[in-house]
Amino acid sequence: MMPLPTAADLLPILPEILLCSAAFGLLLADLFVDARRRGLIYFLALLSLLLTALLLARGFVTEPVSAFGGMFVRDTLADVLKIAMCGVTALALAYARPYLSERGLLTGEFYAIVLFALLGMMIMVSAGNLVTLYLGLEMLALSSYGLVALDRDNKRGSEAAMKYFVLGALASGLLLYGMSMIYGATGSLDLATIHQAAASSTDRGLLMFGMAFVLVGIAFK
Repeated sequence: MMPLPTAADLLPILPEILLCSAAFGLLLADLFVDARRRGLIYFLALLSLLLTALLLARGFVTEPVSAFGGMFVRDTLADVLKIAMCGVTALALAYARPYLSERGLLTGEFYAIVLFALLGMMIMVSAGNLVTLYLGLEMLALSSYGLVALDRDNKRGSEAAMKYFVLGALASGLLLYGMSMIYGATGSLDLATIHQAAASSTDRGLLMFGMAFVLVGIAFK
């Protein structure tokens, strides 16, 4: 039985918890907001990004901090990248708003899916383990499928989403197979341990075989 997370585990991931809570909150708020006041959801999404960026900046770390047994690592580079991603996401929301509004696609689901995609990217940035990397990548990919199929009445969009989903499933299989090969070669899924094993190993055939599948899987994604 896995131990319950402690405060030391939860503190480094507070920005991710805030962003995830905001995404679910937007979905609930969209149920009670009139269609004529849909702009409120847009400003709430921007506010969520601002609060996440401020929380990252306020808790800016100078030394690496790990959580959940090293599966999640927060350091200076991770914080800088996350703040930058929050800014780029805010610009993407502002850029997409008039386009979606003209086509009647400006719904609360759009903002929630975008926040979940950002959450997946933030998890990938702080991944200290292949499992965490996979979870972040899948969250980003699943959000991307939803964004492609946002216009449900568009046949081309629905077809593109289905093709994207099939290719994504194939890529996930390749990625997991490559990770299993890496685990077989190094005996660990921890990225730091894999790096050390790769530097000291004399027989890298199996490791390179696994890395090839991982790179192909990520490239497909």
